[in-house]
Amino acid sequence: MQDHYINEYLRRHIRTVPNWPSPGVQFRDITPLLQNPKVFRVMVDAFVHRYMDPGMRPDVVAGLDARGFILGSVIAYELAVGFVPIRKKGKLPFTTVEETYELEYGSATVELHTDAVKPGDRVLLVDDLIATGGTMMAGKKLLEKLGAQVMEGAAIVDLPELGGSARLREAGLPLFTLLDFAGT
Repeated sequence: MQDHYINEYLRRHIRTVPNWPSPGVQFRDITPLLQNPKVFRVMVDAFVHRYMDPGMRPDVVAGLDARGFILGSVIAYELAVGFVPIRKKGKLPFTTVEETYELEYGSATVELHTDAVKPGDRVLLVDDLIATGGTMMAGKKLLEKLGAQVMEGAAIVDLPELGGSARLREAGLPLFTLLDFAGT
C-alpha cells in the first residue's frame, strides 16, 4: 500500500468522540484501529517497515503508559528487539528514575526502571497520539537520564494545533506519525 492510501485507510478507522472528556474537545479514539485485525496489521506494518531499515532500526522500543504499550510492544516484537514500559508514577516495582511534566490542569509523573536501557542504546519512543507533547518529552528526558539516545518519537496521530509536535521537534526529537487531525 502507498503511504497516502495507508494514512487515509487508517483515518477512516479513527473514531471522533465530540465533547469528551470535556466540552469542546474532539477526542480521537484509536480503539477501532485495534479491533479490526486487518486495520491493526496495516497500522503495525506501517511502523515496522519504517524501522526495519538498518539506519532506522532501534536497539529497544519504549512505550508510554498506556496506549503506547499496545503499539510499542507489537513493534518491538516484530523488530525482534526489547520493549520497555514508561509508566505512571508508582506502577513499577524496581528502582526507578522519574520525570514530572505539566498538564493543562496540574502535573503528572512518569517513571522508568533504572536498568531499562543502557548508555548508548538507540531508542524508539512510542505513543498513540501527540497532543501537547508533555508525555513524550518526559519519556525522552527519562531515557536520556539513563544515557540512551532517543532516535525518534512515533505515534499514530498528531494533533498539530495543540503544538506538541512542534515543541518536540524544537527539543531535537525527530517525529514520525501516520496521520494528523487539524482542529482539536
